Amino acid sequence: MTQWKSSKQPISRSFNPDTVSASATGAALPSHLSNLSKRAESLVSSDGCRIDIWELNVPSTADYLSAWASNFRQHYCSDTEIDDLRAGTGLSRAEYLTQLIFPDKSTAPGPGIRAGDFAELLVSDYVEYLLGYWVPRGKYAEKSSRDESVKGVDILGFRLTNPPSPTSSDTLLAFEVKAQFSGSKYTGRLQTAIIDSSKDYLRRAMMLNATKRRLRQAGQHDRALLVQRFQNLSDHPYIYRSGAAGVLSDTAYDEDILQKSTKVLGHQNAGNLELIVIRGKELMKLVHALYERAANEA
Repeated sequence: MTQWKSSKQPISRSFNPDTVSASATGAALPSHLSNLSKRAESLVSSDGCRIDIWELNVPSTADYLSAWASNFRQHYCSDTEIDDLRAGTGLSRAEYLTQLIFPDKSTAPGPGIRAGDFAELLVSDYVEYLLGYWVPRGKYAEKSSRDESVKGVDILGFRLTNPPSPTSSDTLLAFEVKAQFSGSKYTGRLQTAIIDSSKDYLRRAMMLNATKRRLRQAGQHDRALLVQRFQNLSDHPYIYRSGAAGVLSDTAYDEDILQKSTKVLGHQNAGNLELIVIRGKELMKLVHALYERAANEA
């Protein structure tokens, strides 16, 4: 097995993702995360920030893919709602999901949206089940167009130290995610995520408000109050952490270019920034297989 080594030592950061591992919701680990493993050796950006490398090894068994596809489908349309939502369309469940809900498989920008949504959902699971935050998931079901990405911060994670009482050690995590599943040359997707992550420092207020509103509209008032706790940093201090992720197919993964082209200089929250790369084989093929199963097994 290839070992990813670096000639540099990473700068010590105040954020150590290795120290947190339990899901904030207490839910069981999804089966697909059991095949996500962290490399022993990290990489280092050009200015000395650690980049953790995770590898996704996906078995091709039907049961494994079906469980993942079912989990995947719920983010777009819950199984309890699909029949009511498709009523009047004349479409089967699979047709409804394929034609009206899921990003298009072939026509641009559909494939790129599929890749981006998959990457965000995978990193959302990483943040919730491996880092131990609660991650709201409702935004994919509210797309006005299936072939568009959801605007705003990609992922928000919330953690209360002593719920329901607020403390200064409560934590808000904002994560940006970029994917590259095609092409043979790395195109700087992690750096793009870092740049977007720096913008989150300024736009988090709008995203918190949008998340709170969506939860209230869904009748999830307790969770809306959890988000509300983080809306006034000056009066109710908390820890703000940032994350940037690149999710890459093996053909686009280049260790040397990745290290040389990545830097965190100028990031608004560089001292509390986590960088990760998730790599895997034929990820676009996996994405299409998951969407197909999610539709056909609804």
